[in-house]
Amino acid sequence: MDKQVERIRIKDIAQMAEVSVGTVDRVLHGRTGVSEASRKKVENILKQLDYQPNMYASALASNKKYIFACLLPLHAKGDYWVDVENGMYQAMKAFSDFNISLHIDYYDQYEFGSFVSAGNRLLAMNPDGLILSPTIETETTQIVSKLQILNIPYIFIDSNIPHLNPLAFYGQHAKQSGYFAARMVKMLIQDSKELIIFRQINEGRLGSNQQLHREEGFYAYMKEHHPDLKMWELNLYAKQPGEDEAILDDFFQKHPGISYGITFNSKAYIIGEYILRHKRHDFHLMGYDLLTRNVACLREGVIDFLIAQQPTLQGYSSVESLCNHLILKKKVKECNYMPINLLTIENIDFYLDANRNNN
Repeated sequence: MDKQVERIRIKDIAQMAEVSVGTVDRVLHGRTGVSEASRKKVENILKQLDYQPNMYASALASNKKYIFACLLPLHAKGDYWVDVENGMYQAMKAFSDFNISLHIDYYDQYEFGSFVSAGNRLLAMNPDGLILSPTIETETTQIVSKLQILNIPYIFIDSNIPHLNPLAFYGQHAKQSGYFAARMVKMLIQDSKELIIFRQINEGRLGSNQQLHREEGFYAYMKEHHPDLKMWELNLYAKQPGEDEAILDDFFQKHPGISYGITFNSKAYIIGEYILRHKRHDFHLMGYDLLTRNVACLREGVIDFLIAQQPTLQGYSSVESLCNHLILKKKVKECNYMPINLLTIENIDFYLDANRNNN
């Protein structure tokens, strides 16, 4: 906003719209008692001027404290969710003038009931807003229904369930991402007739909605464009990592001719490091997310492609949106899809440098 617009007063807007100062004030604060014709006049002038009331100064003057809560999957150092949290903490620092605090709780994405238990712990804090990574729909609905009753705004991150009506969503379009991955894999495998899909699972449960929807998009593309491709699924058990080596050994001994694979979770390094140990440099792999170990495998040539989804930006934007909605009274865009970035050894450094500069 330029200096001329910054100097615009309510009185000036009233004169331009040919209404009273009181009418402008009522429109700005969403109050009743304004005719539709007058409201449209004022709104048109506001739009032309890109006018924003000085909510920043009002928020500082109120000295109100805001409690933000966040519900994320359990994770270890170096995992995808660490970057999400880093983005949130960056936003907390950027908006520190507004007396906001952030409380994060965690759920086991492979354990039924863990999401609801952790969500109820956060609700007991009576937060002003909640950021959550949804789990299966039935459990997510249990927490969302309570948020709706309490009139607490909530934001979905990484995975979306649109009909639960979050204030905003930040993440990739999972099904489209899987569709895109299939197109890239089809070019990679050319005339090959077999492909393996590596999955992280526990007691029949995938770790996230994103993995499920990526698989759906992948299968949809292959059914349309490569229906003769034989696609094997190999389950690696998330809570039994010590068994990965034996499971992979057994599969590759039985299927020595398979040379192409993909995984839709962030732990592509499990397969990449296995390939490196066994010197299977004829095997080609695609995975997701820029975990340090994934990037190392990319540099070693045992992962060909990684699809990135800007987790730091997702974390930052979720906190920023709560600030905009609750404190600055700004309209928040509901659906915010992250770009589907395809990274290789040739462009990974440029992408990492750009992210560091943006942070």
